Amino acid sequence: MNQKAAPPMGEQVLNQTYQPAQGTIQVQRVASLIPGSEMRASREMVTESSTWITPLREEMGRVIVGQRHLLDRLLIALLTNGHVLLEGVPGLAKTLALKTLANCISVRFKRLQFTPDMLPADIVGTMIYSPQDGEFRTKHGPIFSNLILADEINRAPAKVQSALLEAMQERQVTIGDETHPLPTPFLVLATQNPLEQEGTYPLPEAQIDRFMMKVIVDYPTRIEERAILDAMATTEPMIVPRTVVSAEQVVDARHVVNMLFVDDKIRDYIVDIVLATRPPIGAGFDLNGYVQTGASPRATIALTLAARGMAFLNGRHFVTPQDVKTVAMDVLRHRVSVTYEAEAENITSTNVIEKILNTLPVP
Repeated sequence: MNQKAAPPMGEQVLNQTYQPAQGTIQVQRVASLIPGSEMRASREMVTESSTWITPLREEMGRVIVGQRHLLDRLLIALLTNGHVLLEGVPGLAKTLALKTLANCISVRFKRLQFTPDMLPADIVGTMIYSPQDGEFRTKHGPIFSNLILADEINRAPAKVQSALLEAMQERQVTIGDETHPLPTPFLVLATQNPLEQEGTYPLPEAQIDRFMMKVIVDYPTRIEERAILDAMATTEPMIVPRTVVSAEQVVDARHVVNMLFVDDKIRDYIVDIVLATRPPIGAGFDLNGYVQTGASPRATIALTLAARGMAFLNGRHFVTPQDVKTVAMDVLRHRVSVTYEAEAENITSTNVIEKILNTLPVP
């Protein structure tokens, strides 16, 4: 393949090796007829299916000042059907960002404020006895929605978190002796406060691993802080975002994301990153004794999907190594745990991942 497909206007050429030829991309119709072949998206398909991205960003920008990193990760989760955990101090627009995203999409949205006295039935529903006919009827809970905002999820006790775990992984809910499927799309967007520990329950490792990404929400810049002051320092009601995207558009875009081209060398690069988080391979990166548990195979899948989502947001029909590096921290930071020796030296999972990304050769 000699002639390479040029990237979109204004986009930096990162690596010519990973720009597949146009002739190989235009085979999606033929590939669909060949058993076992993988369909590939063309640039035209990406352009056509991503027309709603810019209006959605603009509409969310009317309410959320700055936080481009956060908004992009929410869009990636929406495109790849992954759950997101947001962590940050109070007042950084975590809840507002999630509510704004839900208002911009024509789907059912429910906000759940988690408290220590919450019961599983408050989320999934319960069986209610009907005295008229002597039968039990199923009362669905708020979990039967498309977007779930789990506010301060670490305040919920273990039973509530286990009920939410089934919904996140299996996308179904068991009430009594019956299993009920959840609607499509279904996303859990959760927030937690890293400061206050009183009355909180740390999320179990199994549930943390179900989150595709953990996004750390940081303070705004000075310019953004001034823009927030000008826009929000008023007693008038806040701006209500308009609905600009339908659920059908999101589902159609997901099909295209699944067809974005990922070169074999980039697939190997993703596997190498995940394997480097696990002992004893991590010893080759001077991480011996620092990593307690590495990322699971679920991280490999999530990293590939997130890289595809990032490429889609950038208008490309193929994934570059930079896409992988851009989303790697959000995908891996909550899946890598460090030892007591590492904590004693103030080494966190973020430091471990940065070491791996800076040391591992980029294809």
